[in-house]
Amino acid sequence: MTETSPNQAMPVDPVTETVDKDNWQDPGNVRWSFQHVDQVLPTTPISRGAGPVAELPLALQDLGEVEIPKTEFSEARSVRSVIEASSTDAWMVLHNGKVLTEEYFNGMAPETEHLLMSVSKSLVGTVAGVLAGAGDLDPNRLITDYVPELASSGYAGATVRHILDMRSGIRFSENYLDPTSEVRQIEEAIGWSESKPAGQATGMYEFLTTLEAKSEHGGVYQYRSCETDVLGWVCEKIAGESMQTLMSRVLWSRIGAERDALIATDQYGVGMFDGGINTTLRDLARFGYLHSNRGVSLTGEQVAPTSWIGDTLTGDVDTRQAFADGPDDNRMPGGMYRNQFWFPFPDSHAFLALGIHGQMIYINPGANFVGVKLSSWGLPQDASKLFPTIRAFDALASAVNIPGVE
Repeated sequence: MTETSPNQAMPVDPVTETVDKDNWQDPGNVRWSFQHVDQVLPTTPISRGAGPVAELPLALQDLGEVEIPKTEFSEARSVRSVIEASSTDAWMVLHNGKVLTEEYFNGMAPETEHLLMSVSKSLVGTVAGVLAGAGDLDPNRLITDYVPELASSGYAGATVRHILDMRSGIRFSENYLDPTSEVRQIEEAIGWSESKPAGQATGMYEFLTTLEAKSEHGGVYQYRSCETDVLGWVCEKIAGESMQTLMSRVLWSRIGAERDALIATDQYGVGMFDGGINTTLRDLARFGYLHSNRGVSLTGEQVAPTSWIGDTLTGDVDTRQAFADGPDDNRMPGGMYRNQFWFPFPDSHAFLALGIHGQMIYINPGANFVGVKLSSWGLPQDASKLFPTIRAFDALASAVNIPGVE
C-alpha cells in the first residue's frame, strides 16, 4: 500500500438564495445544505473547551483497491467503487489511533462542519452514559421521575432504559417521505418550516408532551427519533443545563476536539437532539475512537465509563429478540440496538452510529479500527449505499490487521 496525501476538492459555489427551511432536505440541495446548516437553521455551539487538541498521527495509505469479498447478495468490488458510488462528502479510517485514509469531496475540507443527522443520537446516548457513570442517571428509573412535564403524555410509565433502546410504546412514524409523519411534525413544531415559522411553532418540549402511547412500554424495538429527544430532555433536567453546555462539559471538551461542534435548535434554543449536531470529519473520528477504546479518548482521559461501553456491547438477554420482533425491516438479521448504537450483524465485532442520507461511524474495537463517512445521499434511506459501506469498512478492518500491512 502506497502513501498518499488527503484529497481536497475545490469548493463548490453555493446558491444560498434557493435554499430555505422548506427545501434544504430536497435531493438537489442536501450536498450544500449539510455543510451549511448554520445558514439555514438556528444553531448554537457545543464548545470544545480550552484543552489540548488530540493529535491524529498520519500513516496515510491507498486503501481504495482493498477488495470487498463477494456475498450471496453482491459481487466482489473495491472500496474505492463504494466511496465513488455513495455520494461521499468525506471519509476517514483510523487504525490504532493513526489516520490511514482522509479524503474530502464536494467542497468539504478538514474545517467543514457537516450535519450528522442521527449520528447525533449516539453523542446524546454517550452523554447519558457519562451521567449514569457518575450516578446521576439511573436507566431503570421512570422518565417522569426526571421530567414530570411528561406525566400526562404517552411516556408515563416508560423508563429511561426504554428510550435508550427505542423500546417505548409511543405512537410515532419515522417515515421520512411522508410530510404528515411525526418525524416531520417535529420539524414543524420547532419552526423549521416556512409555512409555520418559529413565532407560530410550539417548540420541541411542547411537542413531546403531545405524544401518545400505542402499546405497553418495554416491548419490541421500533426506531423513533422522539426517544432521543426525550433522552436529551432527561439529561438536561438532571444536569440543570442545556445539552449544548452539558455535552461540552462531559464529552466534547474531553475528546481533544479541534473545533466547536454546532447543534441546530428550536426557537427557544432547545437542541434537535435526535439529528441536529454538526461537526468535522476529524472530530467525529475522535468521538468514534472513544468507543473503540473502552471509553478512553485520544487524550488518554476516561470519558465514557468502561461499564457503559460494556453494557452497550452486550445488551440485555432480550435485546436482540426485541430487535428481531420489531415492525421495521432493518435488513440486519440477528442485530440489535443498544444505548443509541446499531449492531448490524451477530457475527461481527463492529457497531455503528448511523444517520440518514449516509452518515456513519463504524467502530470495531477488536481491530482497533474506526471508519467515518459523511455523505449527501439524495434519499434519506438507501440500502444500496448503506450496506456496501458497512461491508467496505468490514473489509478494511480485516485488511489493516493483516501482519505487515501497516
